[in-house]
Amino acid sequence: MPKRSPNVSIPDRGDAEVEIEGRAVGLTNLDKVFWPDEGRTKGDVLRYYAAIAPVLVRHLRDRAMVMKRYPNGITGKSFFMKRAPSPRPDWIETCRIAHRSGNIIDFPMVQDLASLMWIVNLGCIDLNPWYATCDDTNRPDVLHFDLDPTPGATFDHVRDAALVVRDGLVSLGMKPVVKTTGSRGLHIYVPIERGPTQKDVWTFARRFAVSLAGLTPALVTSEYRVARRPRERVLVDYNQNAWGRTLASVYSVRPRPRAPVSTPVSWMEVEHGMAIDDFRMDNVPARVAKLGDGWKPMLAKRGRFPLARML
Repeated sequence: MPKRSPNVSIPDRGDAEVEIEGRAVGLTNLDKVFWPDEGRTKGDVLRYYAAIAPVLVRHLRDRAMVMKRYPNGITGKSFFMKRAPSPRPDWIETCRIAHRSGNIIDFPMVQDLASLMWIVNLGCIDLNPWYATCDDTNRPDVLHFDLDPTPGATFDHVRDAALVVRDGLVSLGMKPVVKTTGSRGLHIYVPIERGPTQKDVWTFARRFAVSLAGLTPALVTSEYRVARRPRERVLVDYNQNAWGRTLASVYSVRPRPRAPVSTPVSWMEVEHGMAIDDFRMDNVPARVAKLGDGWKPMLAKRGRFPLARML
């Protein structure tokens, strides 16, 4: 694992104010149970994110964050929140984005461990960053596909579909990486050169997914309309590339039993039959300490695919 986070001691109970690199961060309700069947608490979530921060923060930095808040844990009501709440610490940086409705929204950004702790303390179990950095929010640096099983499909189907998607992208000269969603499927990402707009990226993703579904109709579908979507297939969801959409970030805990984590995996692990539940809040930090950041290719400046040439 890269450089360690500052030593942050998070109590088991009550409220606390912790100092992180000279900033005071208030943490509340640390003993509130977020996973009732397992006794995992809000404090456990904060401790996980503090441990994984050295690899996580650099994947979130300079990106608007859509907050999904679970104030009462995974069995309570959740809600999305875009605008950074006020009052807030003056060191929380924001990303101002104009929407088609005319609204201008100041999204919070995770720039360091202190801001990560602040956002997670709001009850954010998973993290949902923008696909583009704040200096140009309409020009993403990623192309991705969300592989989601339809009714009747199994995770075996998802793994098989992931290999088909991988091979299709590789045939175009891309270098895709894969992570678990932490839910039911897999996310496949490709680092791309900035330039194409979000709509351009969506257009390419749609064309690719529709073509793939035509070549392997017994395994995958690109049909976005639920009523027309065939059973026992894997949806290659290209629509997640649309402007304003977000996916759970790498290393995000998901609000599901056993606290699975959206975790980078190797293509060999996919081929050999890994499972979503293999990667959890209680074991991912140790995995990263041993293997390093499997999502590192997404940070590289060189080798990003020039998608503009294919539009």
